[in-house]
Amino acid sequence: MEYSPPPLFKQGPSALARLIFFVVLSLALLVSDARFKTLEVVRGVLGAGLYPLQRAALVPRDLFMGAADLAVTSASLRQDNAKLHARNLQLSQQANDAASLAAENAHLRSLLQLSQRIGAQTTPAEIQYDTRDPFTQKVVIGGGSQQGVQNGSPVLSEDGVIGQVTRVFPMQSEVTLVTDKDQAVPVEIVRTGLRSVIYGTAKGDLLDLRFVPISADVQVGDELVTSGLDGIYPQGLPVAKVLRIDKQADTAFARVICVPLAAVRGAREVLVLHYVAQVPPNPVEAAEAASAAAAADARDAKKKKSAKGSGVDKKADDKSKSAPAKPAANVPANAAAKAPAAAPAKPQGGH
Repeated sequence: MEYSPPPLFKQGPSALARLIFFVVLSLALLVSDARFKTLEVVRGVLGAGLYPLQRAALVPRDLFMGAADLAVTSASLRQDNAKLHARNLQLSQQANDAASLAAENAHLRSLLQLSQRIGAQTTPAEIQYDTRDPFTQKVVIGGGSQQGVQNGSPVLSEDGVIGQVTRVFPMQSEVTLVTDKDQAVPVEIVRTGLRSVIYGTAKGDLLDLRFVPISADVQVGDELVTSGLDGIYPQGLPVAKVLRIDKQADTAFARVICVPLAAVRGAREVLVLHYVAQVPPNPVEAAEAASAAAAADARDAKKKKSAKGSGVDKKADDKSKSAPAKPAANVPANAAAKAPAAAPAKPQGGH
């Protein structure tokens, strides 16, 4: 019985022959592809078929790189977000500061224009705080007697009258606002020229125009300015605007409610006005002063006249006393001169 290997293990050509064959085939394919591009289509078909396998093989790498990129990107985004948030806060603060500075600049420019328009000496001051008394409308400003602030000086903002200085300290002053119930300002209506006095109210937010007859021509929206009759406020400063008019038949005066034109509680920088009123003197006071001056002059003239008369009498008395004393002094001198000559003659005649 002849032994032969199974068909599976049958050996074909030798290994050397196969090596030579495949080397020659490879060289032929390389030369043909390099010269004639014969394998372009084959490579394209193989690349398209193997691309899904390549992508499937690269999935673990892509997942790892994506996770790493996601972590790095998330950390970078958090840092950028924090930086942008801080920058946003800084820019918001700068914008608020710029808006505040712009408003303050406009406010100060308005105050400067108001000071130039008034033409009187003014002292700028800043409102520091409100007083502790809740029943009064008063504030404290940073300017006192050291800055030339005087008691009774008007206090203004760019919109109009704020109040009046009622107490002065060395470095601070107390200002009573126009809305205080005890504060009064003489005013006049711009449209008609009607003069009256405006007072504060108990609530401290409105003003009361008093002593206005029912028949007076007053309308809602009329602007009130200072009349200048009190000698404290110069004429023409804005004070208030008519808000409501109540007329009742059983009263002789109408109730006129006004609202201040200036932001009484919202002002920060104000002007303290040093106003010298050119008001003529009161005739009664002038007559009394003239009579007092005439009486003083009469008393002075009388004193001078009496002093002059007493001087003349004294001089005459001195002259009368000095005139007889002169011959009396001469007589004893002559008698003394003659006595020695007569005295020796008498003894000589006796012997």
